[in-house]
Amino acid sequence: MIRMMYENAVLIVGAGPTGLTLAIDLARRRISFRLIDAAAAPFEGSRGKGIQPRTLEVFDDLGVIDAILAAGAPYPKLRTHLGPFSLRAGSLSQAMEPTESVPYPNLWMVPQARTEAILRERLRALGGEVEFGKALTTFVQNERGVEATLSTGEIASASFLIGCDGGRSTVRKALGLRLEGVALDEPPMLVADVEVDGLDRRDWHLWPFMGGMIGLCPLPHTSLFQLTSKAKTVAAGLEGAVRKITGRRVGRVAWSSIWQPAARMVDRYRVGRVFLAGDAAHVHPPAGGQGLNTSVQDAYNLGWKLAHVVRGGPDSLLDTYEAERLPIAAAVLGLSKRLYETRSIKRGDATNQLALHYRTSPLSSGVKFGSLHPGDRMPDGRLGDGSRLFDHLRGPRATELVTPEGPRILIRPDGYIAYIGSTRFGEYAGEPTREIPRTSANPNAALTQTARIPH
Repeated sequence: MIRMMYENAVLIVGAGPTGLTLAIDLARRRISFRLIDAAAAPFEGSRGKGIQPRTLEVFDDLGVIDAILAAGAPYPKLRTHLGPFSLRAGSLSQAMEPTESVPYPNLWMVPQARTEAILRERLRALGGEVEFGKALTTFVQNERGVEATLSTGEIASASFLIGCDGGRSTVRKALGLRLEGVALDEPPMLVADVEVDGLDRRDWHLWPFMGGMIGLCPLPHTSLFQLTSKAKTVAAGLEGAVRKITGRRVGRVAWSSIWQPAARMVDRYRVGRVFLAGDAAHVHPPAGGQGLNTSVQDAYNLGWKLAHVVRGGPDSLLDTYEAERLPIAAAVLGLSKRLYETRSIKRGDATNQLALHYRTSPLSSGVKFGSLHPGDRMPDGRLGDGSRLFDHLRGPRATELVTPEGPRILIRPDGYIAYIGSTRFGEYAGEPTREIPRTSANPNAALTQTARIPH
């Protein structure tokens, strides 16, 4: 058996959207890491296809927004089929025009496999790679770090281990943590990516009375539809079920999976030097498109904190990861469960994640300014020199916005407000802050549009 030692600051287990986001954030901060995945090859399905406005902002900061927008499309209209009749019933959310404060206002559809491919390309550009075919088998930790045994026989040592390895997480199970919650009162569901010869790709087709709902949603820039159904509805054959409802032939089945709808989460995100993120910590039903987005934002919250502690910052900063993200996961999980159980198609402000905040976090201090509170997401805005605020925020450091006739606003590396007040911060989380000077002629011009996000 081959046994080798690898010294890295962070070992990331699981190379889905969560692990890839964390790896990109660490790579751009020049923090050493390994990213391993038990699968022999990248994921190929469309599973988590909905990217919410707040996650689009995260992808903007990480340098992949152009590729994500090019790979996707708005959600199509819903078309319900009732025997020989069909009814177009709107879409999941009303299309909104971008504003100065919200540059990406709409839910965006990108098949998960394509999102992951874009993130891998970005990681590669930063000098990182995914190590496929390497599963975590066991690990031990002490006050100095973690030693993990891999399926290849290697022993990988790191200062911290992050479990981004999904709902069946090996890391979570090894920690003795349980996903608490409920299996939703449904039989197993099937999701598959299929080609259907000649089916109209302008709409998301729904058949509500076929032993349960069957849906066929066209996936952008592909020849595929995402099929969703109760597994028992298509138990006699997927191709036959599709032919029965559409009268058309299935060209091929590119990918399929059976899953049990559930709403579950852990009660801890950290045990010593080991952390959970994404589906390893919370499992969502698909309604509302919250699972992938909450997972990406877990990683985005954790990355800059890990970097600061690795470079010698106080370990207590890592406790704020659980303090900030666990309540959000609980709230979002409740929303997903409610939407699933009521079969509601309500979206928009309820699900876009722009209003999520860290107001009660120990990292949030200062005073309210307009409608902005410490802990809020910092909205975009047009500055006096014509530039966008988000252009200044992009990158791995904190930023101070100096308002012309008001307080300073200290914006964390992840785009949330750390402080509003008169104190000047020369550095934050171990890095010099960038200062945006008094460039606006109108005292509140930089914030007039940015302060209109509901809370």
